[in-house]
Amino acid sequence: MTANTDEPHSDLPRDADAAIRQLYSDHAEALFSYVRRFCLDQAGPDDIVQETFIRAWRHLPQLRADSRPIRPWLFRVARNLLTDAERAARSRPVMVPASSAEYPGDESTLGHVLDRQLLCDALRHLSPAHRTVLVETFYNGGTTAVVARQLGIPHGTARSRLHYALDALRAHLQDQSAAACP
Repeated sequence: MTANTDEPHSDLPRDADAAIRQLYSDHAEALFSYVRRFCLDQAGPDDIVQETFIRAWRHLPQLRADSRPIRPWLFRVARNLLTDAERAARSRPVMVPASSAEYPGDESTLGHVLDRQLLCDALRHLSPAHRTVLVETFYNGGTTAVVARQLGIPHGTARSRLHYALDALRAHLQDQSAAACP
Protein backbone atom coordinates (compact mmCIF):
# COMPACT_ATOMS: atom_id res chain seq x y z
CA MET A 1 0.00 0.00 0.00
CA THR A 2 1.49 3.36 -0.94
CA ALA A 3 0.82 6.43 1.10
CA ASN A 4 -0.60 9.53 -0.46
CA THR A 5 2.34 11.88 0.02
CA ASP A 6 0.24 15.02 -0.26
CA GLU A 7 -2.05 14.21 2.66
CA PRO A 8 -1.57 15.87 6.04
CA HIS A 9 0.66 13.88 8.36
CA SER A 10 -1.33 13.94 11.59
CA ASP A 11 -1.67 10.17 11.15
CA LEU A 12 2.03 9.63 11.92
CA PRO A 13 2.69 7.05 14.63
CA ARG A 14 3.13 8.50 18.14
CA ASP A 15 6.49 6.71 18.50
CA ALA A 16 9.19 9.01 17.06
CA ASP A 17 11.24 6.14 15.63
CA ALA A 18 8.23 4.63 13.90
CA ALA A 19 7.20 8.05 12.58
CA ILE A 20 10.64 8.69 11.09
CA ARG A 21 10.70 5.19 9.58
CA GLN A 22 7.34 5.89 7.96
CA LEU A 23 8.47 9.29 6.68
CA TYR A 24 11.66 7.73 5.34
CA SER A 25 9.84 4.94 3.55
CA ASP A 26 7.30 7.39 2.08
CA HIS A 27 9.67 10.19 1.02
CA ALA A 28 13.34 9.10 0.95
CA GLU A 29 13.40 7.86 -2.65
CA ALA A 30 11.94 11.08 -4.04
CA LEU A 31 14.20 13.16 -1.79
CA PHE A 32 17.31 11.27 -2.94
CA SER A 33 16.28 11.73 -6.55
CA TYR A 34 15.88 15.46 -6.00
CA VAL A 35 19.14 15.95 -4.08
CA ARG A 36 21.26 13.86 -6.49
CA ARG A 37 20.63 16.44 -9.22
CA PHE A 38 22.56 19.03 -7.23
CA CYS A 39 25.46 16.95 -5.81
CA LEU A 40 28.59 16.03 -7.71
CA ASP A 41 29.82 13.30 -5.37
CA GLN A 42 28.17 10.16 -4.01
CA ALA A 43 28.35 11.08 -0.31
CA GLY A 44 26.66 14.46 -0.72
CA PRO A 45 23.09 13.22 -1.30
CA ASP A 46 23.40 10.76 1.58
CA ASP A 47 24.51 13.51 3.96
CA ILE A 48 21.80 15.95 2.84
CA VAL A 49 18.97 13.40 3.05
CA GLN A 50 20.24 12.16 6.42
CA GLU A 51 20.35 15.69 7.82
CA THR A 52 16.87 16.36 6.38
CA PHE A 53 15.42 13.43 8.29
CA ILE A 54 17.32 14.39 11.44
CA ARG A 55 15.66 17.80 11.25
CA ALA A 56 12.29 16.15 10.65
CA TRP A 57 12.87 14.04 13.77
CA ARG A 58 13.76 17.16 15.78
CA HIS A 59 10.63 18.97 14.57
CA LEU A 60 8.29 15.97 14.77
CA PRO A 61 5.90 17.51 17.35
CA GLN A 62 5.47 20.64 15.22
CA LEU A 63 5.08 18.59 12.05
CA ARG A 64 2.41 16.41 13.65
CA ALA A 65 0.46 19.51 14.73
CA ASP A 66 0.65 21.10 11.28
CA SER A 67 -2.13 20.20 8.87
CA ARG A 68 -0.03 20.83 5.74
CA PRO A 69 1.67 17.99 3.82
CA ILE A 70 5.18 17.10 4.96
CA ARG A 71 6.79 16.41 1.57
CA PRO A 72 7.14 20.11 0.62
CA TRP A 73 8.64 20.77 4.06
CA LEU A 74 11.20 17.98 3.55
CA PHE A 75 12.13 19.29 0.11
CA ARG A 76 12.50 22.85 1.45
CA VAL A 77 14.79 21.61 4.24
CA ALA A 78 16.85 19.64 1.71
CA ARG A 79 17.06 22.68 -0.57
CA ASN A 80 18.21 24.86 2.34
CA LEU A 81 20.86 22.28 3.25
CA LEU A 82 22.05 22.17 -0.37
CA THR A 83 22.30 25.96 -0.37
CA ASP A 84 24.25 25.92 2.90
CA ALA A 85 26.64 23.26 1.57
CA GLU A 86 27.19 25.21 -1.63
CA ARG A 87 27.92 28.40 0.31
CA ALA A 88 30.32 26.57 2.60
CA ALA A 89 32.14 25.09 -0.40
CA ARG A 90 32.49 28.55 -1.95
CA SER A 91 33.93 30.00 1.26
CA ARG A 92 36.64 27.34 1.50
CA PRO A 93 39.86 27.33 -0.48
CA VAL A 94 40.08 24.85 -3.33
CA MET A 95 41.16 21.43 -2.11
CA VAL A 96 44.22 20.02 -3.86
CA PRO A 97 44.27 16.24 -4.38
CA ALA A 98 46.87 14.43 -2.29
CA SER A 99 48.42 12.85 -5.38
CA SER A 100 49.65 16.23 -6.64
CA ALA A 101 51.74 16.66 -3.48
CA GLU A 102 53.66 13.46 -4.25
CA TYR A 103 55.11 14.95 -7.44
CA PRO A 104 56.27 18.45 -6.62
CA GLY A 105 56.97 19.41 -10.24
CA ASP A 106 58.79 22.75 -10.36
CA GLU A 107 58.81 23.30 -6.60
CA SER A 108 61.59 21.78 -4.55
CA THR A 109 60.97 19.20 -1.88
CA LEU A 110 62.91 21.43 0.52
CA GLY A 111 60.36 24.20 -0.11
CA HIS A 112 57.52 21.85 0.87
CA VAL A 113 59.32 20.83 4.04
CA LEU A 114 59.94 24.45 5.00
CA ASP A 115 56.35 25.43 4.25
CA ARG A 116 55.11 22.54 6.36
CA GLN A 117 57.35 23.58 9.24
CA LEU A 118 56.15 27.18 9.04
CA LEU A 119 52.53 26.05 9.02
CA CYS A 120 53.02 23.65 11.93
CA ASP A 121 54.69 26.41 13.92
CA ALA A 122 51.85 28.80 13.12
CA LEU A 123 49.25 26.20 14.13
CA ARG A 124 51.03 25.72 17.48
CA HIS A 125 50.52 29.43 18.20
CA LEU A 126 46.73 29.09 17.93
CA SER A 127 44.61 28.33 20.96
CA PRO A 128 43.50 24.67 21.17
CA ALA A 129 39.87 25.65 20.44
CA HIS A 130 40.81 27.62 17.31
CA ARG A 131 43.28 24.98 16.14
CA THR A 132 40.72 22.18 16.53
CA VAL A 133 38.06 23.95 14.45
CA LEU A 134 40.60 24.92 11.77
CA VAL A 135 42.09 21.42 11.48
CA GLU A 136 38.69 19.72 11.46
CA THR A 137 37.40 22.09 8.78
CA PHE A 138 40.35 22.31 6.39
CA TYR A 139 42.31 19.11 6.95
CA ASN A 140 39.50 16.70 7.75
CA GLY A 141 37.04 18.36 5.35
CA GLY A 142 34.17 18.96 7.77
CA THR A 143 31.71 21.80 7.44
CA THR A 144 31.42 24.19 10.35
CA ALA A 145 28.01 22.69 11.13
CA VAL A 146 29.47 19.18 11.35
CA VAL A 147 32.48 20.39 13.35
CA ALA A 148 30.17 22.24 15.74
CA ARG A 149 28.12 19.08 16.28
CA GLN A 150 31.29 17.01 16.85
CA LEU A 151 32.64 19.50 19.39
CA GLY A 152 29.27 20.13 21.04
CA ILE A 153 29.36 23.88 20.42
CA PRO A 154 26.90 26.19 18.63
CA HIS A 155 27.35 26.55 14.88
CA GLY A 156 27.99 30.30 15.20
CA THR A 157 30.76 29.63 17.72
CA ALA A 158 32.46 27.23 15.30
CA ARG A 159 32.23 29.80 12.51
CA SER A 160 33.62 32.52 14.77
CA ARG A 161 36.49 30.31 15.94
CA LEU A 162 37.33 29.44 12.35
CA HIS A 163 37.31 33.12 11.37
CA TYR A 164 39.58 34.16 14.23
CA ALA A 165 41.83 31.12 13.73
CA LEU A 166 42.36 32.06 10.08
CA ASP A 167 43.07 35.68 11.05
CA ALA A 168 45.59 34.62 13.71
CA LEU A 169 47.21 32.11 11.35
CA ARG A 170 47.47 34.71 8.60
CA ALA A 171 48.94 37.29 11.00
CA HIS A 172 51.50 34.83 12.36
CA LEU A 173 52.59 33.75 8.88
CA GLN A 174 52.87 37.39 7.77
CA ASP A 175 55.00 38.18 10.84
CA GLN A 176 57.22 35.21 10.04
CA SER A 177 57.51 36.37 6.44
CA ALA A 178 58.36 39.92 7.48
CA ALA A 179 60.98 38.64 9.97
CA ALA A 180 62.57 36.42 7.28
CA CYS A 181 62.80 39.25 4.72
CA PRO A 182 63.87 42.45 6.55
